[in-house]
Amino acid sequence: MLKDTHAFAVKGATVNRPANMCRATNASRATCVNRASLGLLLSALMLGGLNVSAQAQDSPTQSAKTQDTQVQSAQKASSPDQQAAAQVLDLLNQYSSDADWDKYFALYRKDGIFIGTDASERWGMAEFEHYSRPTKGWRYDLTERHLIQHGDVILFDELLNSPAYGVSRGTGTLIKTDGNWKIAQYHLSFPIPNEIAKQITAEIKAANKQ
Repeated sequence: MLKDTHAFAVKGATVNRPANMCRATNASRATCVNRASLGLLLSALMLGGLNVSAQAQDSPTQSAKTQDTQVQSAQKASSPDQQAAAQVLDLLNQYSSDADWDKYFALYRKDGIFIGTDASERWGMAEFEHYSRPTKGWRYDLTERHLIQHGDVILFDELLNSPAYGVSRGTGTLIKTDGNWKIAQYHLSFPIPNEIAKQITAEIKAANKQ
């Protein structure tokens, strides 16, 4: 039986066809041609199907899904400490927006420092509370955040969006204190695009001379 077959390899699949098909059936030449054509057609269809399947596995959509899964896995892989620290920073933005100052300042260490956008604004907690409590609060919505942990210390930087000022940046340090993450320093600034940096700094220089 194996002696009378020709094998056609189709990307991992094998198609066996009797070598003496025309002689065994006394078929006319036309019939043999039709049957041979049919065999080639079936082989081509199988080849095409395998190619389509291979392309589907390597499609951009499939790759995108794989990348999304990897990103989700990376997010889930962040440490419990980093998740807890991120929650502190989220609450900081929420409480400042609500002007809930008792909860807001409870997120800081007692020896914490706040550095504001003005060069004169380097405040301890007493000074910062004196400034903050009479106000109705301020709103900064998180756009992007990065956390780096060194033992019981976490460094962070985040991009924020403020309805009043637009793009803002917060950087600082959290220290694990009595089992909880507390803010030791928070620095708020306004990133300046390089294209207008000299213009803005010239205005700052002029303002400082007045």
